[in-house]
Amino acid sequence: MYEEEKDVPETGENKSFLPPNFIQTIINDDLKENKNNGRVHTRFPPEPNGYLHIGHAKSVCLNFGIAAQNGGLCNLRFDDTNPSKEEVEYVESIKTDVRWLGFDWEDRMYYASDYFEELYRFAEQLIQDGQAYVCDLSAQEIREYRGTLTEPGKDSPFRNRSAEENLNLFRRMRTGEFADGSRVLRAKIDMASPNLNMRDPVLYRIQRAHHHRTGNDWCIYPMYDYAHPLSDALEKITHSICTLEFENHRPLYDWVIEACRTDPRPQQIEFARLNLTYTVMSKRKLRELVEQGYVSGWDDPRMPTISGLRRRGYTPEAIKDFCDRIGVAKSNSTVDIAMLEHCIREDLNKRAPRAMCVLHPLRVVIENYPEGQVEWLKAEINPEDPTMGTREVPFSRVIYIEQEDFMENPPKKFFRLSPGTEVRLKHAYIIKCVDVVKDEKTGEIVELKCTYDPETKSGMAQDHRKVKGTLHWVSAAHAVPAEIRLYENLFLKENPEEEDSADFKANLNPQSLTLLKSCLAEPGLAQGMPGSRFQFLRQGYFCVDPDSTKDVLVFNRIVSLKDSWAKIQHV
Repeated sequence: MYEEEKDVPETGENKSFLPPNFIQTIINDDLKENKNNGRVHTRFPPEPNGYLHIGHAKSVCLNFGIAAQNGGLCNLRFDDTNPSKEEVEYVESIKTDVRWLGFDWEDRMYYASDYFEELYRFAEQLIQDGQAYVCDLSAQEIREYRGTLTEPGKDSPFRNRSAEENLNLFRRMRTGEFADGSRVLRAKIDMASPNLNMRDPVLYRIQRAHHHRTGNDWCIYPMYDYAHPLSDALEKITHSICTLEFENHRPLYDWVIEACRTDPRPQQIEFARLNLTYTVMSKRKLRELVEQGYVSGWDDPRMPTISGLRRRGYTPEAIKDFCDRIGVAKSNSTVDIAMLEHCIREDLNKRAPRAMCVLHPLRVVIENYPEGQVEWLKAEINPEDPTMGTREVPFSRVIYIEQEDFMENPPKKFFRLSPGTEVRLKHAYIIKCVDVVKDEKTGEIVELKCTYDPETKSGMAQDHRKVKGTLHWVSAAHAVPAEIRLYENLFLKENPEEEDSADFKANLNPQSLTLLKSCLAEPGLAQGMPGSRFQFLRQGYFCVDPDSTKDVLVFNRIVSLKDSWAKIQHV
């Protein structure tokens, strides 16, 4: 009965081009100077310690988009240097998310662990060059020796070990001779540097943990700030694009590249990360929500993860449109979540099939409609796109409308149904309420008695009558049972991570999920597959959830029809 959302692929090659931004300006200058022999090669380098979120989507779109825009390449690389927090599950989810967004790394998928042997050899060379040493200070002592922003650090008592002694100790670290945490390899840079990252940072630590790719082959692992620039260099990356929190790490990035004498030498460029209102973007905090049961999982539709947004019903096109609109900036800012919601409304308005679903059913008996008669009424699938055709909706003597669409004693300007008033049923007839049936014990309204005007069928030439209210409805005999999940912001505060909050979880919204279990949908929705999206008339946009069964459909509300961002834009 329904066509799927029309002619907009959800996977495949991304053809869009990014709006002008300062990173492209840098690349333009590099191309003019024939830097890197005219090559542009980027990478998206997630750590496989959690699921990607909407902030990562911005980085995915930027890295793959910049490469495509300049006829270059983009790698997918997993920076898997901390085995205690990394899992194959996260690797697979990241691959799924990047593909779903419409990007293809082709044969260029790498892992930092691919380079463990090369990274180790670079470290030995640094030791031989007198630029790295083995330090026996504990982690707490290293912090104490490091100094502060206003005071220089102190040299480690082990800083002046000979190259021979350091090399011997480092090799013994690799063979597992020493306990976890007992020794580290540090770069020998400058303990008085105003940049704390340059005060002899740790390059390797001893950590006995099973690695998802290398197993137990290694008991020492490189630190991110050491492995990352060298991985870029080994992959011949030209532009290493990362978020602004790594700006203070850039001198260390450049130091590692220079000290290891790699060629070619990638350039690190920082851009502002995405911050979204009513949302947390820390993978650590998102993991906490999952592991402590505040949400049902990484793909809970309230989560800002790409898998959560996908399950809720967001499209890759809407997310890429959102990333394009927010642009690429040099300073951090926070984007209103209403803008993301506006993007999905615009996308689905053009291609989501329309349907009728009653969330809080109220029984209506049309007394002058013939018993046992069923009419199949024509209704457009999407008025924005007539080429999508029509669907048929059954109409019968007993229907259901929304409870809120009837008031026994309505205020002024209530244009829905009340005793003695008329409304139009969408795609059907004008009906009039003639009686109200109440429960004898509770006084609750349980049924309306109505009549219909057979001369007012939608589309009939003689239908000249006008009424102010139009209601959606479903035929009682044909209705499909449905569970509806209504989602609101996961957090109550616009900035749930405000410093005055002792625990970000204190800002969780207890009304972020409302379950409606007695909903009724028009029968054509029974054909909806998980992931199918619809606009429920007067209700919002909804997506079929994988929890659906042959007996009960489950729908997630993607977003309501009300668009606060569009109103803001027109003020």
